[in-house]
Amino acid sequence: MAAATASTEPSSNIITDNSFVKGLAESSTLQSIPSQFTFANDSRGSHSDSIPIIDFSLLTSPDPDQRAKLLQDLDKACREWGFFVLVNHGIPETLMKSIIDASLEYFELPEEDKLRYKAKSPSDPIKSGSGSVITTANHKIHLWRDFVKSYVHPEFHCPDKPQILRDIVYEFSEKYRSLLRKLLQAIGENLGLEEGYIDEALKLDSCFQLYAANFYPPCPQPDQAIGIPAHTDHGLLTFLIHNGVAGLQIQHDGEWFDTNSPQNSILVNTADHLEIFSNGRYKSVKHRAVVNSQATRISVVMANGAAPDAIVGPAGPLVDRDGRAFYRPMKFIEYVETMLSNTVDGKGNLECLKIQD
Repeated sequence: MAAATASTEPSSNIITDNSFVKGLAESSTLQSIPSQFTFANDSRGSHSDSIPIIDFSLLTSPDPDQRAKLLQDLDKACREWGFFVLVNHGIPETLMKSIIDASLEYFELPEEDKLRYKAKSPSDPIKSGSGSVITTANHKIHLWRDFVKSYVHPEFHCPDKPQILRDIVYEFSEKYRSLLRKLLQAIGENLGLEEGYIDEALKLDSCFQLYAANFYPPCPQPDQAIGIPAHTDHGLLTFLIHNGVAGLQIQHDGEWFDTNSPQNSILVNTADHLEIFSNGRYKSVKHRAVVNSQATRISVVMANGAAPDAIVGPAGPLVDRDGRAFYRPMKFIEYVETMLSNTVDGKGNLECLKIQD
């Protein structure tokens, strides 16, 4: 049987900037993807049993050897992988399920409700749409996913429908901020920084948080489309949970790995500003979202960063230790908004701040 090719017909299956992928995917006439979704992509990923698992509960272990081993494992995960699976983190499983369910309710809303939040500028505190990316070959590719994003700290913003979403996102972001502070305290120990240094330098009382939910419907040609292409994240640590349907892949030593995670775990990746702040000790890992033909995938992401007005550069004690800074400083929110307005795939923003030898 000949392989299916990307379709340009019928015209009712052409997506516009005011469309959502959900409606396209549910079309009874859709047999192949419209041509504007075609993405040159090797979506195959290898499974690896060596992806680090970090037991958060051991941070407060009364056994000093257990805690020391946990800190060592966390340091190795941040240095070598830029990614780990966090278990026993204390976030209630009921809350994690509730935010997945409430996010799904948002995507089930009529399109006119979601179009209220179509992004007009990178600084819009609430954004919703389907999204596209400009490749390095200057081609515009539509992504096989719908999204909603909102800034939730230091100022809280959230869509007003469905009504339940606002309360759940607020509680969820509070719990995650507490988790973030504890993880960053441990990371500070591993970097040899004084207690409280990270909090003060990055103004974490006013830390930036962005809630994002992604909806990836089944795709008739998953090997020819992409949910989100390879990229890194702004911020310090990104937390991700999903509805049990896998799709996140990370790049490690030049290879792509599937990220299978235990129930109630959180997928954590180190992001651009942790790489900058650590003066390159920890790496911001490239990752991507692939799609499938069988089941809808929903992911909920909390991106956690410095205060919007914080100037983020390499930590002073680490610069002294290394003899020089390897990255230029930049105001956090300017970095975020530049990154959100730059739809070229890859790692451009971070590369621009690297100081060449």
